Amino acid sequence: MTALYDKLNPILLLEKRQNCADRAVAGGLQGFLDYWRDEVASLPPEAAERANAEVVLSLLRGYRHMSPAERCVAVDQVLARLADEPPAGSTGPSRSEGRAAAAPRARTRRPTAPRATLASPLTVIKGVGARNQEYLERLGLRTVEDLLYYLPRRYDDFSRLKTVSRLVLGEEATVVGTVRKVYSGRARGGLPVVAVSLADDTGPIEARWFGQPFLARQFRPGDQVVFSGRVDQYRGRLFLNGPEWEPLQPELLHTGRLVPVYPLTRGLGARRLRTLVREAIDRFVPQVVDRLPEGTRRDLDLMGLQEALQQIHFPDSLESLAIARRRLCFDEFLLLQLGVLGQRRQWSLQAGIPLEPSRAGIDAFAAGLPFRLTAAQQRAVGDILADLGRHTPMRRLLQGDVGSGKTVVAVAALLATVRNGYQAAVMAPTGILAEQHYQTITSMLAACPDVHCVLLTGAVPAAEKERIRAAAATGEPQVLIGTHALIQESVSLPRLAVMVVDEQHRFGVTQRTALAERGEALPHILAMSATPIPRSLAMTIYGDLDVSVLDELPAGRQPVITAVRDDGDRERIYAFMTAEVAAGRQCFVVCPRIDESDEAVGKSAVAEHRRLSKSVFRRQRLGLLHGRMSGEEKEQAMAAFKQGAVDILVSTTVIEVGIDIPNASVMLIESAGRFGLAQLHQLRGRVGRGESKSYCILLADEDSDAASERLRIMEQTADGFALAEEDLRMRGPGDFFGVRQHGLPSLKVAQLGDTTVLEQARREAARLVADDPELARPEHAALCRDVRRFWASDEVVS
Repeated sequence: MTALYDKLNPILLLEKRQNCADRAVAGGLQGFLDYWRDEVASLPPEAAERANAEVVLSLLRGYRHMSPAERCVAVDQVLARLADEPPAGSTGPSRSEGRAAAAPRARTRRPTAPRATLASPLTVIKGVGARNQEYLERLGLRTVEDLLYYLPRRYDDFSRLKTVSRLVLGEEATVVGTVRKVYSGRARGGLPVVAVSLADDTGPIEARWFGQPFLARQFRPGDQVVFSGRVDQYRGRLFLNGPEWEPLQPELLHTGRLVPVYPLTRGLGARRLRTLVREAIDRFVPQVVDRLPEGTRRDLDLMGLQEALQQIHFPDSLESLAIARRRLCFDEFLLLQLGVLGQRRQWSLQAGIPLEPSRAGIDAFAAGLPFRLTAAQQRAVGDILADLGRHTPMRRLLQGDVGSGKTVVAVAALLATVRNGYQAAVMAPTGILAEQHYQTITSMLAACPDVHCVLLTGAVPAAEKERIRAAAATGEPQVLIGTHALIQESVSLPRLAVMVVDEQHRFGVTQRTALAERGEALPHILAMSATPIPRSLAMTIYGDLDVSVLDELPAGRQPVITAVRDDGDRERIYAFMTAEVAAGRQCFVVCPRIDESDEAVGKSAVAEHRRLSKSVFRRQRLGLLHGRMSGEEKEQAMAAFKQGAVDILVSTTVIEVGIDIPNASVMLIESAGRFGLAQLHQLRGRVGRGESKSYCILLADEDSDAASERLRIMEQTADGFALAEEDLRMRGPGDFFGVRQHGLPSLKVAQLGDTTVLEQARREAARLVADDPELARPEHAALCRDVRRFWASDEVVS
């Protein structure tokens, strides 16, 4: 094949792969054919290939006006002719004739290198040497497969191809033209600047780059190039400011299309990483085995995995990008749901400890309480007692908004356990919360003197810990309440039958399992969460649990008055807090960071405590609480506040969950716009727990639309579940409360707000588990392997 056809053949092959969509060349194939016709015209009239080229041009004439089917016929005809075109300078037979006539030659067999696979190190990719390998490892990329699944964080839309005369100020556009001039110099201040004058048939445009003097060597007059970037203006003339660029070629990578933008690291630029990904896609995607059987893909209308990987990196259009994203999103959800349902199935196959809880005894306990159980609490108690009577271990989530009364429901389960002669354990994420549970539970069980409860936390003296451990190993006491100390190897709970995990989202899977293994048989598990969770998250995070929801507040629980204020209202707010303290009540002041050396923005608790103590609340008693204090210091600070020795507690969000101070009536949140809705709602729940009217004041110091919308929603909505849905919508699942804390694998593509795909994946996962529980059938081999790899990759314990 001559050099003339060397330029045309790869373009037509690419056009064929793209189903003749006329996208192989920026601006369409016709523009390239006009250029190619000029090259044909420059050939001597007697040149043998000239006549053949005229036939090629006639077959492709009017290409842009053909239907895709007509284009494919024309392309096939041209490719067939090019296959028979003799090599440049050859007078011998055509390719087909040469293949038939060529005599076999003896060839010395060389040792073959091992075939590069998806599991190979990245050094098998052209362009990845020791230095680039080091950069890629910083991004967590070690194998070819890692790179294939290193997905763009966004895309620059450079697909709008325009002539120079149609460029508009402020738009992102792509221009194809010929380099006229290249010059370099220095801008004001000495910053190097390179300028290139580019022209097409409608006129010239200039492109400028600052601080990149090496670019002057990349362009020569006469080069045909593609520029994609933002159109700016200087002294009334339009120019392209720092555009992406590349030579005009059959398949554009950095310009003229939806261009992927990846997270980078120092030393590895966007163009280099994009080129490496393209190399990996072209060479290794054919090795990717689709984990879904063809019938499943067809029934669910899903794109093939190989095509999805190509399109997610280098999409042909926004539509194809959406289809590819849906396929990869479905896959992640399916792997996640298969793991969750697999855990549920494995748990259901275990032998539990069937209890015979006396409903009469529980009713007697409830009748002795100073308050009446809500209908939701009664339903939850019924669910739990039914679970405890089964021969398989209970796995139930008790979910309720702040103040909905989860603890008394849990106490009913503890009492039922003890009455059957077994032990129960309650694990809380902090010593403060564990001690609060101990006080609340022992108070509720005051009428049951035979129930012995003990507290085991890091703050308990060593001698007392040893005594508690020794007693627990004999089956006495019946109820242990504590923190992570409960899952230490030295703690033995031989008759453990029920385990209550409070603020369940703060513990990883491994920690919950470790506590479950403290006993001789698998105990019943009751997980509790005061963080309202959207349905899509609950389906994922708690998909292996049955759920009871406390959707009503106990009688007498007062709503908290919420108001958004700004700096101009400070004096009135401080005067109001002073009056509340004078009336015998207490206040919280919450700041987003600990001290002023933090990188985070917003007020710091340490500095605010110092300022308020010296200049605002000089006659009041102020306390300080934050996460860098020792466990003993935290407990002392909370104890002083709870006992009334502190009037105003300045704190970080360490008081976000579970702290119960009935006398606290004011929650002042500094820099409130920097918190999410779920967190703000939890903080608001720390007041309004007593008889006094309570207030939550949100001080705004951020003008962003998102922050203003969050505060407006907080002011108008008290329903924690409604706020959770809004929070998920606005911030996404990654920030909701740290999905990785649940021991779940991280998601690269899927967004938990996409409930349609999530529900579709859950239905398919349920069907697969029912039909082939072990995924043992041959058609499920790839899926089974990927489920194991997905769940083994990065389980996280908080």
